[in-house]
Amino acid sequence: MELTLIGHDDRYAVEQLQMSLFGDSSQGQALSALHRGSTWLTASAKITLNGKTATASRRLKADRETVRLRRRILQQSYYLAACQLLETTPPWGALAGVRPTKITTRHLLEGGTPKSADKLLKDTYYVCLDRRKLAIDCSQATVRAAGLLEETDISLYVGIPFCPTRCSYCSFVSRTIGKKTELLEPYLKALHQELQLTGRLLAESGRKVRSIYIGGGTPTTLSTAQMVCLLDAIRDCFDLSRCLEFTVEGGRPDTLDAEKLQAIRAHGADRMSINPQTMEDNVLRACGRPHKAADVLRAYQEAMDAGFKAINMDLIAGLPEDSVEGFCRSLDTVAALHPANITVHTLALKKGADLFEKRNHLPTAEEVTRMVAYTGETLSAHGYKPYYLYRQKYMSGSFENVGWSRDNLDCLYNIYMMEELHTILSLGGGGMNKVNLPDGSLQRFHNPKFPEQYIEKIDEVLAQKEAMFRLMQNPGKESLPWIP
Repeated sequence: MELTLIGHDDRYAVEQLQMSLFGDSSQGQALSALHRGSTWLTASAKITLNGKTATASRRLKADRETVRLRRRILQQSYYLAACQLLETTPPWGALAGVRPTKITTRHLLEGGTPKSADKLLKDTYYVCLDRRKLAIDCSQATVRAAGLLEETDISLYVGIPFCPTRCSYCSFVSRTIGKKTELLEPYLKALHQELQLTGRLLAESGRKVRSIYIGGGTPTTLSTAQMVCLLDAIRDCFDLSRCLEFTVEGGRPDTLDAEKLQAIRAHGADRMSINPQTMEDNVLRACGRPHKAADVLRAYQEAMDAGFKAINMDLIAGLPEDSVEGFCRSLDTVAALHPANITVHTLALKKGADLFEKRNHLPTAEEVTRMVAYTGETLSAHGYKPYYLYRQKYMSGSFENVGWSRDNLDCLYNIYMMEELHTILSLGGGGMNKVNLPDGSLQRFHNPKFPEQYIEKIDEVLAQKEAMFRLMQNPGKESLPWIP
């Protein structure tokens, strides 16, 4: 949809909401205007679609203008106009960002109550009742997690950007290696250099590790011996005396066996992810996953036998060839295992995925709506509570990804990373460093995306890490090198 701006240049704020409400449709025209009067700042929107035109406006006292409040009335006016043309009311209202809980979390941390947070979401952002409850529940979990932090705490992400094969819905930067493993050893050698340097810099700065997450890709693409070497290196390089959790993302059961799981547990990790995405064999085939549902059950039992008390399992609503009945069977099967966490994603069609172009045999938005509704009802009945959520572009039904936990077994890394409560240091290819500075600002610094680039540019990666620590010690006085 073509978007024209008059009187302002806040294109991103309006364009992201437009994308959330209308997707990537090329039809229609939209106008977002801002008029500055002596007393009022007035935002107006006009949208024409399928021969119909809708308008709306919102205003703000001119002497109260801030960037945040100005963008709010621009989005409100656009949303109120769009609702006149949409067949259904968007569940997240005028919220277009990937982290809707940031609003409610900030509200609670500033002394607000769940009741006042609900009013804020309802009256200001037009969020529907069940999404308001979902956001507030997650924000309450965030407040609890924030209470565990000290000023010098950080979390670590260690990236292993390799997979045996690529799933059709996947857009992550990773190398599909099959049986060709020649990149693994040079990659791990470079990673070990970054581990050693980061460990030394942390010790010198007095900062402590609060949580660790090894992700990918599929980290368990590594052999048992390679995984043991990596885990031992992490324990050798870092002071883990304040570390509350250590997660390894096992992901696909075809990369797991009893020996590898026992080794991972014995060498320090206490949380494991085993992610079926679906328990329907025909849907697994449609996604290009070379395992069966029975393999998931086998891997889960082996992880339990290895001593993992906290296991996460992922499912995706909206996969090709899936049905409402099939998704419900998958959720029921996973919930019956009673893992610590169940994360339910809504399919996001991303440009890096094979599925983005093909889009064959996908459930309808109405079917995805029923899948998401069944998730909340079922997991609540099993004693699970939502503890973190985020949204993505191009999501089926404009919903969200939600992590559910039982018995307060929240994955703290997920909360710290998504809510950006403290610094996240990323090591390895494809990682993003999120540096929280004392003035409340956050700066992001990327490691090279692909393994080959990471290996080639390891000296630049190390230089950036050193500069990052100088920035944390002396905010505003350090210019960080950029790695292309």
